Amino acid sequence: MSRPLTERVADPVAEIALTGDVARPARLTVSDLLGWPQHRVRVSFECATSGIQHHGFTGPLLHDVLSAAGPVFDPARRKDRLRFLIAVTGADGHHALLSWAEIDPDFGRAAVLLAVSIDDTPLDRAGPQLVLPQDRCGARHISGINAIRVDGGYPSWT
Repeated sequence: MSRPLTERVADPVAEIALTGDVARPARLTVSDLLGWPQHRVRVSFECATSGIQHHGFTGPLLHDVLSAAGPVFDPARRKDRLRFLIAVTGADGHHALLSWAEIDPDFGRAAVLLAVSIDDTPLDRAGPQLVLPQDRCGARHISGINAIRVDGGYPSWT
């Protein structure tokens, strides 16, 4: 049975599947991400298809969100976390790979965001964006994130 044109069907809310080597895998929405401290950054990056882009993004730090999921590295061995990788996938099929060391305050301290808004426009329906303010090129900015996988399956070489 079809719905009358006057009856509106709500758009689904985008979710991120947070999986991998974490104690607390989760499905997160933009609304969930608003529960972490919010950071605002102005970013300029070069886009291969549309030139220089300038945007304001707001959202929690990727490190905060992933830390809350409980990555399963040994906290007594600081170097153990250096073998962890973070794979981020967007709904459009774009991927980016980061190392835990890039976002860890003891190492790279990169303020990587899971943006919940762009230029004050909420991303509830489109899904969060991965924002790397330090990148000159926008290739690792992932729109509509639908999956983040933390992978520590790389054994130490010792």
